[in-house]
Amino acid sequence: MKAVARGSTAKATMQFVSTRYGAAALDRIVSRLDPALANGLLRIGMTDDLPYADLVALWHSADRELGQESPHWMEEAGAYAIESFGQRLYRGLLQKSSPMEFVTQSVSLFRLYYSPGDIVLVDVDDARAVVRLVGFEPVDPLFCQRQTGGLRRAIELAGGKSVTVLHVRCEHEGDCYCEWEMRWS
Repeated sequence: MKAVARGSTAKATMQFVSTRYGAAALDRIVSRLDPALANGLLRIGMTDDLPYADLVALWHSADRELGQESPHWMEEAGAYAIESFGQRLYRGLLQKSSPMEFVTQSVSLFRLYYSPGDIVLVDVDDARAVVRLVGFEPVDPLFCQRQTGGLRRAIELAGGKSVTVLHVRCEHEGDCYCEWEMRWS
């Protein structure tokens, strides 16, 4: 099965770039893409399936434009995606009474954005959780950065204070899987 993402992942990336860096930056990013891909990305619906490779191509183009001067742009884009599009589409999954309720819920937020695979809880206590990516090939470290920012913002929306999210294991650094450790007060 080929990896797919929801159209909202591309739309959130493009809106983040336009809002944070301006329409001209977004135009330069999109103009680097194959014209058919660029046109498809600009027309994609929020819940349409998008080949994950097309999303990664968008991210690479954006990273060429933004990465040098803003090395954390992708984490910020992940946080933005959860703050804006995520809350609009999946408010019930994000607005929890506590970070613990968010990390232990039975519905997977990841599976609403990407397929195949999941992010699963592997360790949890009162103010800490570890989650692992399973069954999904992240292909690029930009995915990992996006997840780091998105997880941080999701924990903050669930009431977490002083939130830290560390990408403690990464396939791109030789580990067998990607893992994130989240801490909050």
